[in-house]
Amino acid sequence: MNDPVTTLADVALALARLDGDVAPDRRDALIERLRVNLPEIEALLALPSAESPRPSRATSPARGTPGIPAAHNLAARALAEPALAARALAAAREDLCAFTALASEAAIEGQARELCGRGIAPAELPFAGMPVAVKDLMPVAGFVQTNGSTGTPPAAAARDALAVARLRDAGAIVVGVTNLHEYAYGITSENPHFGAVKNPRAAGRIPGGSSGGSAAAVAAGIVPVAVGTDTAGSIRIPAACCGVVGFKPSFDAIPREGVQPLSASLDHVGPIAATVADGARAFAVMSGEPPRPLAVNDLAGLRIGIPRRHFFAPLAAEVAAAIGTVLERMRADGAQLVDVEVDGIENAAAIQFVTLCSEATDALGHLLATPAALGPDVRVRIEIGRCFPATWYLRAQRARAELAAGFARALRGVDVLVTPTLRVLPPERGAREAAAGDRTLPLHTALTALTMPFNLCGMPALTVPALSAHGGLPVGVQIAGRRGDDRRVLETGARVEELLAR
Repeated sequence: MNDPVTTLADVALALARLDGDVAPDRRDALIERLRVNLPEIEALLALPSAESPRPSRATSPARGTPGIPAAHNLAARALAEPALAARALAAAREDLCAFTALASEAAIEGQARELCGRGIAPAELPFAGMPVAVKDLMPVAGFVQTNGSTGTPPAAAARDALAVARLRDAGAIVVGVTNLHEYAYGITSENPHFGAVKNPRAAGRIPGGSSGGSAAAVAAGIVPVAVGTDTAGSIRIPAACCGVVGFKPSFDAIPREGVQPLSASLDHVGPIAATVADGARAFAVMSGEPPRPLAVNDLAGLRIGIPRRHFFAPLAAEVAAAIGTVLERMRADGAQLVDVEVDGIENAAAIQFVTLCSEATDALGHLLATPAALGPDVRVRIEIGRCFPATWYLRAQRARAELAAGFARALRGVDVLVTPTLRVLPPERGAREAAAGDRTLPLHTALTALTMPFNLCGMPALTVPALSAHGGLPVGVQIAGRRGDDRRVLETGARVEELLAR
């Protein structure tokens, strides 16, 4: 039997020639990258085709961030302290490579004057005078949208993306646009054009990606809230690596209008925040709803689903210990822990791989006309998306629907699911693999395996900082729920945050 990796590489090259791509031979680079994804390719080939019989399925019934007060404390005082955003701007100049561009002092003053000129009481504006940052993947008026790359025409945006406009309408002041993995297509935020984002909470470790700059800005205390995007975990991965809160809402709960697409059926917009309350307030504003205080009560009577298969092994020992502590505190607070099974979870990585690669190449394939403008890792990922036949994509979408049904069955009789956010502690910069228990995994597998299933199914998923005994390195606990049940997820996370602060 032919090696599927070399066969796919040759297919990609043949299709590149059909597209008129006259770049030098890319076979070795394609083979190297496809070899990393060989487990996903093999699993994809094992998925049933449309004609294959399917097995029958039985149905059964705060902690704040240093330097910045929490957002819910800002509304009452922000307009009385017009220098708040200016101080955030000064802090943003720290050497973290967290921003691709910062607002000028004059622009900050202009935003503050406009806010004061509205004549609206601060209490009526949920984000009155609050400094925020926005991932450089969407238009922000006055800033050039780079998407973390150098191939973008250098023209400042005339208007904000809808989610950003809603934050400004609520009184937020944008102090800068944040660095990211180029075109959001990666999980390290090692950007060849704007520098590698540094992790303020774990020196020498990656901040995660692709929204690494947004997470770093919050973790460093520059802003209490930053906007991110999440296609396979790109909000929750950096939030977990940097020890802050990250929320991926239900699919399209926050509009993606104006946001550079990576994968049309997987992309989500959401907040990275200092506290769950901050994130909930930002979610409400960006989704077009009036903010309401979270009902943070004890967990008595709450049924917590624990999907042990796939999500709880393999794990780094420190992650397993930290999540064990979280679960015991939830149980002591009155929650009932229930083991649940997610049918089809073993196919998630294969489904994600072909879906993301196909849709990303559809969205970004035009960039291959000027390949020198792309970093090598992003270039090869766009190239390999050419080689997947439509039948593979359709096969993956059928398995995706079955996975969504599996999650629906797992949630019958429980209120939310709780898992680790990552299998590992934040990896060291430059690492290509990470150890989880007795296994060594490719970096993308170690970081996305537990987050991307919820993108596939459009479910809300929140990461909250947990406790780690390993030199204080961050660990995240992930709380997920039914699609549309965003508020329950946030309220559960807010209580977990309280329990872990004791």
